[in-house]
Amino acid sequence: MATTIEHPDTAARNLEQARKAQEAGELLGERLTLNMGPSHPSTHGVLRIVLELDGEVITKATPDIGYLHRGDEKIAENMQYNQFVPYTDRLDYLAPIANNVAYALAVEKLMGWELPPRGKAIRVICCELARISSHLVGVGCMAMDLGATTVFLYTFYEREKIYNLVELLSGARFTTNYTRVGGQTRDLPEPFIPQLREFLTGYKPVVEEVDKLLTRNRIFIDRCKDVGVISKEDAIAYALSGPNLRGAGIEHDLRRKHPYLDYQNYDFEIPVGTVGDAFDRYLVRMEEMRQSERILEQVLEKLPLGPVNYVDPKQTLPPKVEVLTKMEELIHHFILVTEGVDAPVGEVYFAAENPKGELGFYISSKGGGVPYRLKIRSPSFVNLSILSKILPGHMISDVVTILGSLDFVMGECDR
Repeated sequence: MATTIEHPDTAARNLEQARKAQEAGELLGERLTLNMGPSHPSTHGVLRIVLELDGEVITKATPDIGYLHRGDEKIAENMQYNQFVPYTDRLDYLAPIANNVAYALAVEKLMGWELPPRGKAIRVICCELARISSHLVGVGCMAMDLGATTVFLYTFYEREKIYNLVELLSGARFTTNYTRVGGQTRDLPEPFIPQLREFLTGYKPVVEEVDKLLTRNRIFIDRCKDVGVISKEDAIAYALSGPNLRGAGIEHDLRRKHPYLDYQNYDFEIPVGTVGDAFDRYLVRMEEMRQSERILEQVLEKLPLGPVNYVDPKQTLPPKVEVLTKMEELIHHFILVTEGVDAPVGEVYFAAENPKGELGFYISSKGGGVPYRLKIRSPSFVNLSILSKILPGHMISDVVTILGSLDFVMGECDR
């Protein structure tokens, strides 16, 4: 008959636990719990990560989010479709104009509307400028976190030029609110195209300068190579999207897989990584900035003429001149402004390839001018879910590299 002997003292019990941990392949030592964030400069917002450490090696990581939760989805269910457009600015606030476009496309899918060619081309310009702007911030902040302050100065100077273009387009630099359901607030102003061409001319050599400063920088390579490796299988299992998915070696881009805004008419490449580490994710963003410039050049080359907004006499606002001179148009204008567009009963999901990944909007409608339910598929929220998988086994200093390479925005994550 087997006899079970219980260890009478704490030391003996700890020794037994250490033996079992060693057999299981776990690290030995005294565990320390460390809170990184929510006010740490490298967490890029109000992200808190609860780290369990053995020395300086991470054994467990638990992301804690929600510090910027504002209830955007519930707010959307209590206002007209167009009234929610400014709230989308506050999702990924590094690419607000792209958020506007993605939301408007979702509502237009519900309505069954399609913009004229010029309206689509203007939206492509907005989205690719937003992609360049977001990646400039992502690369610049990641480099600064790792000590390369010079790169940050280069990238932010170029982003300032994009903000000047956006201000010319919308009247605002940050919270743009330029897009409307069914089109834009107005056509491109006359000086916009020449200034955009001037920006693209000066922007290309800056990207190459940043490439020279980082891509062959020994310190940057040592900090990024084989750090935060994400396999293809894990990238799919965690539903990653955007540069983080493509950095893992999976060629998936919604502009190519499910084209919208006539992206199928533009010639561009989809960069992918080979290892899936932080360095690959950096390289993907660098190449995407080049490809966005390539798309913008094509848009400018064949920018069509014509109207920029969808026209439906029953569902869109009449011209201002007619509102001021005709009673029928005045009444119609009043009804649309106070009640909103009359959406059909149904449900739709639309996803756009935003700088951070797949930004999706699910809308359930029971008819009328207000959505019954609205859900937002936030790429930052999904991408952050893999932290608990890839952080264990790394040093504390590697957390800074990994967070910078994932390039998330907490306003979009928490919604």
